[in-house]
Amino acid sequence: MKMNLNIAVVGLGQVGNYLLNELNTKKKEIELITGKRINIVAVSAKNIKKKRKFKVNKDIFFKNPLDIFKLNKVDILFEAIGMSDGISKKVVETALRNKIHVITPNKALISKHGDYLAKLAEDNNVNLEFEASVAGGIPILRTIKEGLATNKITKVYGILNGTSNYILSEMRNSKDSFANVLKKAQKLGYAEPGNPKLDLNGFDAFAKVRILSALAFNTKISKYKCLMEGIEKIELKDIEIASQLNLRIKLLGISEIINGCLFETVHPCLVSKNSYIGNVSGVMNAVILEGKPVGESILQGEGAGPGPTSSSLLSDLLSILKGDIKKPFGIPNNKRKSIKCYNVNNYTNSLYLRFEVKDKPGVLSRITNRLAQYKISVKRMIQTPDKKNNKATVVIITHKTSELNSNNCLAKFKKDKDILKYPTLIRIHN
Repeated sequence: MKMNLNIAVVGLGQVGNYLLNELNTKKKEIELITGKRINIVAVSAKNIKKKRKFKVNKDIFFKNPLDIFKLNKVDILFEAIGMSDGISKKVVETALRNKIHVITPNKALISKHGDYLAKLAEDNNVNLEFEASVAGGIPILRTIKEGLATNKITKVYGILNGTSNYILSEMRNSKDSFANVLKKAQKLGYAEPGNPKLDLNGFDAFAKVRILSALAFNTKISKYKCLMEGIEKIELKDIEIASQLNLRIKLLGISEIINGCLFETVHPCLVSKNSYIGNVSGVMNAVILEGKPVGESILQGEGAGPGPTSSSLLSDLLSILKGDIKKPFGIPNNKRKSIKCYNVNNYTNSLYLRFEVKDKPGVLSRITNRLAQYKISVKRMIQTPDKKNNKATVVIITHKTSELNSNNCLAKFKKDKDILKYPTLIRIHN
C-alpha cells in the first residue's frame, strides 16, 4: 500500500464532524502507528453553512457526495450519513466498485445490505469495515472476527442501545416518568431531539443483533420477522415493582442457536439486581458471548456518541492502513450459510404480568382461571389496592410458559371490561 493515502468523509452530523477533527488532529499519531500519511481530500454534507463544532475546509467540500468520485484519487471513504438506503447505499456501493476502501458506522445499512456490500468488497479486493455499527467504542466485531475466530459461539446477548439503558436507569434513580426522562435524554444528546422512535422501539438494537448473528455464527444476515419490542410501554410503576422483587428492567438484544435454528430477539427483560447485566447503567453497552472453548466473554463500554463511535472508526482505519485486506464478515462471503429461523411460538420464559383492574369480587379469580386454561401457572402474586379510585394493580410472576400460550391467553383479556388496560408483559431473562 502506498505511503500517502487520500481520505473522504461523507456525512457531517455529530459523528462525521467529530471524526473529521480526529483525523486532522491525529495525523502524526496515525503515521507513527502505521507508517502511512493520510490526507483529507474531500468532505460532503447537505449544508456547508450549518453551525458545527469543528470547521470544515471549503476548498474540499462537495454538496453532492457522488461528485467525489470524479476526483479519481480517493483511497478510503468514511460514510456517516446513516440511512439504510438512498444516498448512503449509493455512496458505499460506488466507492467499492471504484476499489475504494469503505468504513461506516451505519448499522441500518449493514443489517439490510451487508451481504451484498460484502460481496462487492470481496470482488473488488477492498475492505468494508463497520466496527462502529455495533456498541460504539466496544471492539466487539473485531473480537468475534479475530480474537475468538476459532471458537464455536452459541449465544450473543446484551445491552445494545445506550438511549434505552439510560432511560430505564434514570427512571429507576430519579423515580420520574418515562416521558420526563425521555426529554432529559434528548437535552443531553442521548436521544434524537426530533424522533427517537428507532432507539425506543427496539429497531436500533435489532439491527445490531442481526450484524452480531452474521459474525458470530458465520451466517448470512437473516431477513426473518422476529420478536422485537421496545421500552415505550414500561412505566415507573413496573420499575418500582421490579425493585421490590430484587429485579431490574433492561432492554436486551439476544441471538442464539437453538436446535440448529437461529433465534434473534430484542425485548425488555427482568434481570436480577445481583447479575452483571443488571448493574450496567446509564448509556453504557455490554455484550456477553458464550462459546467453546472460551466459555463466557464480556465486553462493556460506551455504546453511543461521537467519541466512542470515532474511536471504532479510527480503529478500522488503522487496520486498513496496516495493509490488511480482510473479509467483511470474517470468512469468504460464499462460505457463509443461510440458517433456518427458530419458531418464536416455542420461546419460553417466566413472565411478569401487570393487570390494572376494577377492585371488585371475582376479577382476580377470573384472571387466575384464564391463566390456568392456557397452562400458565402462578409462581407469585402481588395485589395493591387503590381504594380511592376503586381500582387495583395485580402483578403475577409465572412459571415458564411459551410465547404461543401467553399471547393466546392475554388476547382473551381484551374483552374483559373489568380489566382497565391491556396487561403489561415483561419476560424474565433465563
